Amino acid sequence: MSLHDLHRPLGDSGLIVSPLGLGTVKLGRDQGVKYPNGFTIPDDASARALLDQARGLGINLIDTAPAYGVSEERLGPLLRGQRQDWVIVSKVGEEFIGGQSHYDFTPAHARLSLERSLRRLESECIDLLLVHSNGDDLAILNDSGLYETLAAFKAEGKIRAFGLSGKTVAGGLLALERGDCAMVTYNLAERSELPVIEHAAAHTKGILVKKALASGHACLAEGQDPLRASFELVFAQPGVTSAIVGTINPQHLASNVATAAAVIKGYTAGLR
Repeated sequence: MSLHDLHRPLGDSGLIVSPLGLGTVKLGRDQGVKYPNGFTIPDDASARALLDQARGLGINLIDTAPAYGVSEERLGPLLRGQRQDWVIVSKVGEEFIGGQSHYDFTPAHARLSLERSLRRLESECIDLLLVHSNGDDLAILNDSGLYETLAAFKAEGKIRAFGLSGKTVAGGLLALERGDCAMVTYNLAERSELPVIEHAAAHTKGILVKKALASGHACLAEGQDPLRASFELVFAQPGVTSAIVGTINPQHLASNVATAAAVIKGYTAGLR
């Protein structure tokens, strides 16, 4: 089972994306991450095989960021000759230096960051550029001039759409009112940003879900499948465009795709 026939619009941005996206923090960084188990950053051959597998399973959305270590630098060569096959999401605002996150939401830094990302990704345009928030969403959107700068990047043709990877409901709502997309946390243990998803559904905006497979499944009854339960929760919301999954395990990736496809097709059949 694949996602090839399940691609959908990212709001009114003009982008068409798969309902699962591939997160790439594990291709570039193993410090300061919050995964329950340790992992080894895959070598180029393994990373290329993972990307090929994802594309073969119908995933066309890939999520990266300057804060993901060397993820962007690796993706440029790894995706060489395939740029037309991928919708690339990157970010501005957060840097990861010396094992620590540092934030800069000035317009000048955003332009420097974007130009660097374009060089690293060997691309003339980034499809979706998000603000990598530190949690102070409203101050970033209202006071920094950064969102206006992203709108200028779009007008210049350097990006196709923009939005916020935020941490608050108020920030997510404002980001959607002024932009194209919000990335929100939504999973079995954390549902506070549901109003942002509902707003997106009502106003034809894009929603990407991060941490869709977060731990915290203790509330499930014994014998329930946490993967299926997570995707049933996420894709029950018509406002969700895509969920980002960051696995580097080929078996997990195949299982994620098969489960998500079954859940989405089940919901689609139920609506007929």
